Order: sequence, then C-alpha cells, then structure tokens
Amino acid sequence: MLVVLVGAVAVIGANTALDRWTAGRPPVLRRAARLAVPVLLMGAILTVASFRAPAPEVRASRGPTLNEAGAIPHRLAWTAETARRFVETTQLPATNPIVTGALRPKAPTGTVERATPANRRDVVEVFYGTDRTRADKAKRIAYGIDRAQRLELGRAVVTIPTAYQAPSSAQQWSIKRSYFGVSLRDKAQDTRTHFTVSQIGTLTRDEMLELVAERLRMSKDYKDHALVFVHGYNNDFDHALYRTAQIAYDLKFDGASFMYSWPSGGSFTAYTYDRDSARQTMRYLSDFIDLAVMESGATRVSVIAHGMGSQPLLSVLSDLRREAPGAPRIHQLILAAPDIDRDAFEIVAEQIKGISNGITLYASSSDLALGVSRRFGGDIARAGDVGESGPAIVPGIDSIDISTLNTAFFAMNHATYAEQSALIQDIERLLLTGARPPDRRLPILKRVTGPAGVYWRYP
Repeated sequence: MLVVLVGAVAVIGANTALDRWTAGRPPVLRRAARLAVPVLLMGAILTVASFRAPAPEVRASRGPTLNEAGAIPHRLAWTAETARRFVETTQLPATNPIVTGALRPKAPTGTVERATPANRRDVVEVFYGTDRTRADKAKRIAYGIDRAQRLELGRAVVTIPTAYQAPSSAQQWSIKRSYFGVSLRDKAQDTRTHFTVSQIGTLTRDEMLELVAERLRMSKDYKDHALVFVHGYNNDFDHALYRTAQIAYDLKFDGASFMYSWPSGGSFTAYTYDRDSARQTMRYLSDFIDLAVMESGATRVSVIAHGMGSQPLLSVLSDLRREAPGAPRIHQLILAAPDIDRDAFEIVAEQIKGISNGITLYASSSDLALGVSRRFGGDIARAGDVGESGPAIVPGIDSIDISTLNTAFFAMNHATYAEQSALIQDIERLLLTGARPPDRRLPILKRVTGPAGVYWRYP
C-alpha cells in the first residue's frame, strides 16, 4: 500500500513538472511525455521496492505427518523425513519379517543396528559389457555412440558424491546431460558433487569371472547375488555407468553389480538410431547375460531393464528359454517402463514364462522416453505406459503403476530421494525376499481391479 501511495504522489508530481516543461511545445510531444515518463517512474519505484523488501521469514518445517489411520500425504508435499518414516512404518506382518540391506549383523548387545551413511561405501564396483566403439579420453578408457560389432568387457569403480551419500538430505546429483545433442555441464566434475570414474579398465572373460567371484565372496546382505542393469534410450556410456552405481548404492547392494551398455546415441533426437542399435545389440547382450547367469557363480541373478533396453533383453531371454530350457532361473526380472508394443509384449511374455522366479512391470504415464516412442510408433500403446484402463496386464507378471513417482530412478535425471524412497524400498524387498503379491511386501500399494485384471498402484 505504501508503494502505491508513493507511486501516485510521484506520478502527480511528474505530470505537474511535465506541464511546465512542455508548455508551448508541440501537442504530440506533450502527450508522449505524459504517457511514458509516469510509467517509467512507477516501474522504477516498484523495482527499488522489490530490492529493498525484506526476505520472507523461513520457518523450519517437519513436513506433513502420517495420521493414525495411515493417510498418505500428496507426494509433492513429502519431505525426506516424511518419506523415510512413511516407508519404515509400512512393514510386513510379524509372521514374515523383512531383513533389508540396511540392516547389519547384531551388535554385542543382541540388538540389530541400522547402518548410518558414514558406514556406507563411497565407491561402487561395476562390471560392464558393451558393444560401443572405443573413444578414449586423455586419462581413461571411454566409449562413444558408434557400434563396435563386438563385445568388450571391463570393470569400473565409480565414486559416490559426498552430497549424495546421505539420501535423506534429498540432495540431487548433477552429471553431464545432453539435450538435443547439446552437452551441458553445471560444474567441473569433482567427487563432492558428481559421480566420477576413479578406475576403469578392460578385462578378459576369465579375469572378469575371477573378480566377480571375489566380489561375491565378500557379499553379506545380498549373499552370492548378481544384479544386471540394461539402460534405455538416450544414454551415453558414462550415464549408464553412473546410473548402475546409483541403483546399487541406493539398494545397499553388496553383491556383484553388472551393467550392459548398448550403443545409444545419447540424445533425444537419436530415437531411430537408438531403436536400431537396440536391435543389433542382441548377439552381444546374449553373451553378456550368459556370462552373468551361467558362469558368474552367483546363486541369484536379478535383471533390471529400463525403457528401450527391455527390447533386446526380452528377445535374449526368449531365445535362452527356447534353446536352454534347463538353464538356471533368474531370481527377479524387473521391467521399468518397457518400450515395447503391448501386443508384442504379451507374445514375448508367454515365451519367457518360467525363466524367472518373478517378473515385475513398473509402468508410468509420465515417462518421457515412452512419450517420444509413441510419437515415432504411430501412437501405438507401449507396455510400460499407463492408459485410461491402467497398465498392461499379463498373466504371471505383477504390474505396478508408478505414475505418481515417475521413472527417474532408472533414467538419467535423478529426482529427490524423498520422492523415490518408496520405490527403492519396494525393489530392495523384492530382491531380498521375492515376496509377492506386491502389496504383501509394501502395504502402501493399492490393489486395483481393472477391465483387464488386477494391478497395483502407488497412491
């Protein structure tokens, strides 16, 4: 109100001064001056007021709390503390306890201690396979976007940013991102704010198997467990490597972490190239899956594929099921927003039946890559999308609608930990226990009966 009064007085004064200054001058000049000068003066006053206005008081807030009835706050209102307490209060019945990777062996007092961030590893070892061409940098091995037409194996050690090591702080991590072929980098990389590659080197098959065996011998929470991640569309090699390390770190996965990186163009405009690259990578991915499942020595192998990466993976698993029906079963197969035609998905789901102890489909109506896929594919429904009638429902597969969370956990732009903590907890419990149906391991999931059958949905 004070600003308005001061402005009004200033405008009146300006008009009076203008009348005297423009007396005897052309009428056009007088009208222009009367219009422009007061407007400029008022704008200047408002600008000064905005700079001098005191900053609003910021009050500490614990965020919304859960009521006794278990009401769930809207996800946009979640703080990290709320999400943490929310997940920790959604335990299974006492008759079927869950032991997660966050729990450590009993202390001398006999009580179970939860690991603190200070006790967490700040590096993650990732065993990789790729059919990308080499594009070495000055100080390290690197891979480009072209197709090498061969499989190369290796091992990388990824450092976890200091700012990310306490997920409850809801920090975001920043790495190189590509938008329409233009590379953006917020800051020079350092271990405090960025995922970095501290070591990387190629390995022979025998060398990799020896190191994997050593990693499995050291595993405790995920004893003799291997986890394979296959990335989706619009990922370069480093993105896929960092994402694999981030998934393993968030899950507190201490088994052997594998990553397969096919020759994605790493750009939103490279969809057609990525689609063709995903098809031609099958022969090399098949060899890598065979190494992880048949030769690694792991007693449990779980596989996560995101988006377009689901296409070659499902084809490989279909061939494996047909050619080696007695091959060891995969522990858990997780398909995150799979970019595959729904009709084709139903066919391949029938072909891989029995290859895994359980198959989980995380579907989302907000996955960016699926939106691009629909435009390129003539608006044909994708298996990882959620339509008006719900997600794709196939016998033997647990379909979960995660539209309220999105698929950032698997993609290259990480959302806050508070927004993703329930999803992380679900995957952690799934890998450790295999408990089904989904609402048995995570009671917050809502069981929905749609036109095509039963699925689950995050509130």
